[in-house]
Amino acid sequence: MPFLAIEPTSQNQFRALMLFGRNVASYKLALAKALLELARDGADLITLEELAGPYSRHLLTHLTQASKQGTSRSSRFLDACKGANTGSVSEDELRSITVALGFGNVIDAFHRLGRQDVEQRFFLDERATAGGIRITVALQELASDSAAADLGAETEARWRLVETAWELGVTSSLIAYNAEDGSFIAADGARRIAVTSARAALNGYQKGRCFYCFTPVTIAARQLTADVDHVFPWALRSLLTGNPNGVWNLVLACRDCNRGAGGKFDCVPALELVSRLHRRNEFLITSHHPLRETLMAQTGSTPALRVAFLQGNYHAAKLARIIEWNAVARDDAAF
Repeated sequence: MPFLAIEPTSQNQFRALMLFGRNVASYKLALAKALLELARDGADLITLEELAGPYSRHLLTHLTQASKQGTSRSSRFLDACKGANTGSVSEDELRSITVALGFGNVIDAFHRLGRQDVEQRFFLDERATAGGIRITVALQELASDSAAADLGAETEARWRLVETAWELGVTSSLIAYNAEDGSFIAADGARRIAVTSARAALNGYQKGRCFYCFTPVTIAARQLTADVDHVFPWALRSLLTGNPNGVWNLVLACRDCNRGAGGKFDCVPALELVSRLHRRNEFLITSHHPLRETLMAQTGSTPALRVAFLQGNYHAAKLARIIEWNAVARDDAAF
């Protein structure tokens, strides 16, 4: 049963950079807001001096809401921004300090999502040749689109979440939604639950092999090498249809594939893996495995419904995380 690939739009990729890009400081969020403003005004080549104004302005605003704007204990640049808010640093001084210290790695890392860069470039780094960055047509079109306001609001919301998390000393994943008043609150929210009891049920189909690379794994307590993994990332649970902890989404993986240096972590599964998951689930259903009724209840009563279920979750995951992951086979395919 074929699954259809989708091509994330520029808007999808910009959104993913803001929502899922790694944040150790708020610089990327400030740069994103500044870029949307400048691109909307038709800017092309932007010198660092020109970029420094709107970039630092957003940081100054947020420093009045939360004094901690990163995970580092100290920052000369943020200290200068705080000084500008109190009047001890002039506008000209702040501009010079921003050019010298404010852009650091943020320009290099702006397009980074996980361990790779997204395909779409929203600006070109021309600091070495022209003293600034050049806005691409993709960003100009994005900034002039009716959805630009939503992107700005989403970036602002993400910023408020991470700065609140830094202030309170929790990770942003522990920020929860309060349905009573529509606000986000800091809470010890849902964590990835233990699913070790699934190992025995999953191992029979996988024949003692990693779902991704087919290397041998074991579920023996003293020699345990099999991790229970979510094919569609647990981190995307709020976007997925169905319970991500359901059997339909759980497989056994070797430690390298699950959490090694080149492992899957929270990446989107490649279509080949989605198809493999579909074959696994269909095998268990058509072979009247004890999990048959459970799988049908979780994914659909007919083959067509089950394909649509996985396709919908792939679509949601791809638009959110953009970058796919696949394993290199380390042994002959076992299933």
